[in-house]
Amino acid sequence: MALSVRAAQPCSRHIRTKPTAPVSSRMPPEKRKVLVGGASSGGPGVAELRPPKPGDVRWRVEHAQILSEQDIPRFAKLGVIASMQPSHAISDLFFAPARLGVERLAGAYAWNKLIKSGAIICGGSDAPVERGEPMIEFYAAVARKSIKGESGEGWHPEQAVSREQALKMFTINAAYGAFEEADKGSIEVGKLADFTVLSADIMKIPAPEILKTRCEMTVVGGEVVYENR
Repeated sequence: MALSVRAAQPCSRHIRTKPTAPVSSRMPPEKRKVLVGGASSGGPGVAELRPPKPGDVRWRVEHAQILSEQDIPRFAKLGVIASMQPSHAISDLFFAPARLGVERLAGAYAWNKLIKSGAIICGGSDAPVERGEPMIEFYAAVARKSIKGESGEGWHPEQAVSREQALKMFTINAAYGAFEEADKGSIEVGKLADFTVLSADIMKIPAPEILKTRCEMTVVGGEVVYENR
């Protein structure tokens, strides 16, 4: 399965080197400009990143994980992006009921409520506080259980999201938050040729199998920068 990247880094423990900066930032500009098919004013398959439009402001709240329920619809109303890390829920919810109280948990890690209200959620990992493993983040968003399959009182399983919604959180939504949705966040003609090939189709396999899915190949700027050999 192919998964658009730059919004989420490839599986770090499968990269043979330990770069001090993201692969894309260390590549020469001509490599970073390779597009998926098509052509542009810069020549076949070459284009500069499109700058934000003047006056386009995209405010966001980082770690928007403990919210008052009356504030949830305000994200969409005010055009504020919710930046959230799904793994926080499956680690915090072991102690959150005791620290927050049952009533406040109704607005905790409320991904589904935010999406239904029309808000945009950008998914992240909060590494190195969390492990930074994209498959754990995706699993947490769709399963809302610990990596051992545990759940508990106050975990609000109804706040789990669909796989399509989770995929958007880590790809096109994250690109939107960076003003780069015209160039990144999805695999289509005219966008940067950045994507990851996974060992399984995470959109179809049973949720526990998501955690076993591995990065087989990473392509940045049309160039293979990692292969699992």
